Amino acid sequence: MNDLVRRTAVEVVELLARREITPLELIDAALERIAETDGQLNALPTLAVERARAQAARLAAEAPAPGTPAALLRGLPIAVKDITDVAGVRTTYGSPIFADHVPERSDIMVEMLEARGAIVLAKSNIPELAAGGTTFNEVFGKTRNPWNTRLTPGGSSGGSAAALAAGQVWLATGTDLGGSLRIPASFCGVVGLRPSPGRVASGPRPLPFDTLTVSGPMGRTVADVALMLDAMAGEHPEDPLSLPAPAVPFLEAARRPALPARIAYSDDLGLTPVDREVAAVCRRAALSLERLGARVEEAHPDLSDADQIFKVLRAFLFAAQRAPLLEKHRDQLKPEVIWNIEQGLRLTADDLARAEADRGALFARAAEFFSRYDLLLCPTVITPPFDVDQRYLTEIEGVELKTYVDWLILTSATTLLGHPILSIPCGFTASGLPVGLQVIGRYHGEAELLRAAAAMEEVFGIAGQLPIDPR
Repeated sequence: MNDLVRRTAVEVVELLARREITPLELIDAALERIAETDGQLNALPTLAVERARAQAARLAAEAPAPGTPAALLRGLPIAVKDITDVAGVRTTYGSPIFADHVPERSDIMVEMLEARGAIVLAKSNIPELAAGGTTFNEVFGKTRNPWNTRLTPGGSSGGSAAALAAGQVWLATGTDLGGSLRIPASFCGVVGLRPSPGRVASGPRPLPFDTLTVSGPMGRTVADVALMLDAMAGEHPEDPLSLPAPAVPFLEAARRPALPARIAYSDDLGLTPVDREVAAVCRRAALSLERLGARVEEAHPDLSDADQIFKVLRAFLFAAQRAPLLEKHRDQLKPEVIWNIEQGLRLTADDLARAEADRGALFARAAEFFSRYDLLLCPTVITPPFDVDQRYLTEIEGVELKTYVDWLILTSATTLLGHPILSIPCGFTASGLPVGLQVIGRYHGEAELLRAAAAMEEVFGIAGQLPIDPR
C-alpha cells in the first residue's frame, strides 16, 4: 500500500502546505490504490481523472496563500456520492433513468468544497436514488464491504464508506435522510457526521426547506471529518437554511479532545430489538468512557412515536420529489422506491399535520432531555453487516421487520431531532466486523460533538487500523 494513502487527510494537507507533495502525486497514489482494490469493492465506479488533473494543475499554478479558501484542502482528492451533481461528470443517481446524465452545474456543496481546495476524483456508488440502507443498483451493481467482501457496506453512502476504509481516497461526501451516512460509516469502520440542517449548504433543490435530508463529511478519523466540515460549512444565498461558518474552525475543536460530564446511553432507544453482540460492544464502549471521568447513565428521551412520524415525512418527501418519475418511468424504478412514493401519494392533510405536530412535541422532549445530558449514545445500527446479496434486513433477534426501512430505526428516529449526530467505530464483533456507536450532540453543537468524539476515538483506539486491504 502506498504510504500516502495510509496517511490521514489532516496529515496529507499538512504535507501539501509544506510543498513536500503535490496534488498530482496524490491523484496518482489514489488511482493506484483504486486500481488495486476497486475490482473487489466496486466503490468508485466513475472516475474524473482528466478533470481532477486539470484542477490540480490550476492549484499548483496558483499556489493558494495561507488564509485563502483554497488553502483549506490545497488539492486533496475526494470522492463525491453519486446522488450529488458534479459539473461535467457522469452522475447517475444510481438509476438507469439517469444512466447517461452529465450535469452542467455542480451542487452547491461541491462548489464550496472545490473553492476550498478539494479535487473531485471519483463518484461513489449508491443504491437507486439513494433509497435504502444497502448499496446496489442496475447501473453499476453491488458495492462490497472491505472488512468482508461477501457483506454489504451499508448505504446509501456505501461507496464512500468502502472507499475510505480501503484507502482509495482521504475524504468523501455522504448524504443522510434516515441514516444513509451513519449506517455505512458503522458497517465500514469509518467516521461519518450527519450535521445540523443548514450546516452544509446544498442544492439548488426542489424542497429547499426540507430539514430531514442533509449532506455531510465522511473520513477515517474525527479530525479528518472536522477538516472536511470546515471545507463544507458556510452560508449560501441559494440555500435558505444555510448557517454561517463558525468563528473557530471545527478542526480546532477536534484537536482539543474532551468529554462532557453527563452522558446518556441506551441499547435500543426504547424502539427495537438489537443484535446482542452489537449491543454488548456499544455498551462496553460507552462504559469505558467513565475512565475519563464522565458519568454514563442509562437514559433516552421518549421517541416512542418517532418511527411513525419518520415514515410519514419520508413518504411525503418521496412523493414530492419522485412522483413524476413514477408516472413516466415506473418500469425502471426498484420496488422499494415505488412503495415509498405510493405511500406518500396516499397521505392526507391530516396525516401530515399530525406528523409535523408530533415531531414538534418530540423535539420539545429532546430539548428537555438535553438540558440534563450533554450527549446521547446508542448503537448506530441494530445489526452487524450482512450478506451483500440481501436487499435489506428482514429479521432481528427473532422479530420480523415488516418494511425495508424498519432496520434503520436507530438512525431514522434520531434524524427527527435535527441535532448533529456522528457515528464512530467503537469495537468489533467476534468475527472481526466493525461496530459503530451513534453519538448525538446538542442542537447546533457540532464543535462540542467533535471534541467529545475525538476523546472517544483515543479511548477506543480503532482509527489507526485503517485503511485495510479488502478481505
